[in-house]
Amino acid sequence: MRVEKTIIYAFALAGLLLGGCQCSRTGPDVSQDFNIPDSLKDKQEVELSEGVTEKMVENISSPVETAALIKRLKVPFNKDFLISTDVADHLNTNFEKALGLGLYGTDLGYLNMYEKTSSVLNYISSVKSLADGIQVGQFFDFATLKRLASNNENLDSLIYISQQSYNKIDRYLRTTNRASLSVVIVTGVWIEGMYLSTRVAQITKNRKMEESVADQKVVLATLIPILRVYERDQDIKGLADRLESLRELYDEVRITYEQGTPETRIVDGKLVVEQKDKQIVDYSPELMQQLMNEIISIRTELITPKG
Repeated sequence: MRVEKTIIYAFALAGLLLGGCQCSRTGPDVSQDFNIPDSLKDKQEVELSEGVTEKMVENISSPVETAALIKRLKVPFNKDFLISTDVADHLNTNFEKALGLGLYGTDLGYLNMYEKTSSVLNYISSVKSLADGIQVGQFFDFATLKRLASNNENLDSLIYISQQSYNKIDRYLRTTNRASLSVVIVTGVWIEGMYLSTRVAQITKNRKMEESVADQKVVLATLIPILRVYERDQDIKGLADRLESLRELYDEVRITYEQGTPETRIVDGKLVVEQKDKQIVDYSPELMQQLMNEIISIRTELITPKG
């Protein structure tokens, strides 16, 4: 299923949706489309085209999809996977708060998947605090979100409200020359989703979970150049630099595609053509262990209070 065009929708999915999405990652390596000219990096604020952000979000694994896979594997809920809400009290700068929104949003997806209602309310409170901190809390109807999350009812309404909230945030950040924060938020989503996948892959040794880590090579190859657009901000530069160590490991992951025969079927009276291409991800056990160790290291550094 094709996700929404705005980059911020990935966070909406991470935080409050209770259903999964199937994000397409078949086809050639789209990272080649993200060679951003050095001339763009000289500008203080660069507005990325909708097409650029769309391509990146199309290829990012929804953290809710990850949570759904975890649950299908019958892996018990583990609260130790989550970031303590106490960490939010130490996120002081706009950069830290935006990153925290992405990280905590992903944890909300994990909590919702396991219907941990009491904890969900605590994490929603943390999200509210962080959102208020970067002046975007006005776009959330937190009272309604808490009621819907607590009752596990009206899921369509929960999805709609969260989606609309984050779309408004994205537009607001752009109009106030803070588009970089949208990229930081979605980077937080990606990092925490990778962390959850890694922890479960370590426990289960499940091939699909490992592949969900390995095939994110494509996303990282697009994410780093987009962060580089805003690297005049030293925090964003530091984040991009830190992710480079992970990218170097991903260089050893090989992703190829085997073309399949399209299948046609009738859906609601319309002819639908489904591509049956197969993605093949190749990596050694040693490389997978290195990838997982580096992901855990990056996430640990990001949530450790400074000073």
